[in-house]
Amino acid sequence: MRTNVGRRSGSFAVGAILSVLFSIAPALADSAMEVGRLTSQPIGHYEFCQSNPDECSITTIAPKREKLTDSMWRKIVSVNAAINRQVRPVSDMELYGVEEFWTYPVNGAGDCEEYVLAKQLELRNAGLSMSNLLITVLRQRNGEGHAVLTVRTDKGDFVLDNLNEKVVEWHNTDYTYLKIQSSRHSGKWVSITNADVPMTATVR
Repeated sequence: MRTNVGRRSGSFAVGAILSVLFSIAPALADSAMEVGRLTSQPIGHYEFCQSNPDECSITTIAPKREKLTDSMWRKIVSVNAAINRQVRPVSDMELYGVEEFWTYPVNGAGDCEEYVLAKQLELRNAGLSMSNLLITVLRQRNGEGHAVLTVRTDKGDFVLDNLNEKVVEWHNTDYTYLKIQSSRHSGKWVSITNADVPMTATVR
């Protein structure tokens, strides 16, 4: 996607943000994304799957949400901050000469999909199920396309975003959510049926 080559600046250093977030225990909330029928696969993900078929053929018959422990929360927050810090925001056009190209970060650079794929891989290597690490595409308030990683837990669905150091519940954003990777098959996508859920701050 063409946007997301800049980061939202904040007045707090990453370390300060992490120290605050590490002390947060997300409250149980009825905040899960509700998904609908199968929908079209983003072209960038389709092409990624052609080059990485093993990453797009992972199936889960009865996916269960991750149990969100304190240690897992710390891991999720630290991975989001670390990848945001490590990857330099550069558009696909600058890197590859095309509008859309999904891959893992090359030479420490990439746009929103590269951030997402890197975070997905890191958390998967840390033991989280692929069925709970779902690429999600959405539209920003300015109309630009964007991608984030949604982590499904028993205390809500949280987004890891290269435009935000904080990990927040999906509906506590100003995005319009479009579709999400299926929790049952990593190469398929489904619609989001409750994308208009009221924004409510549930991480305090």
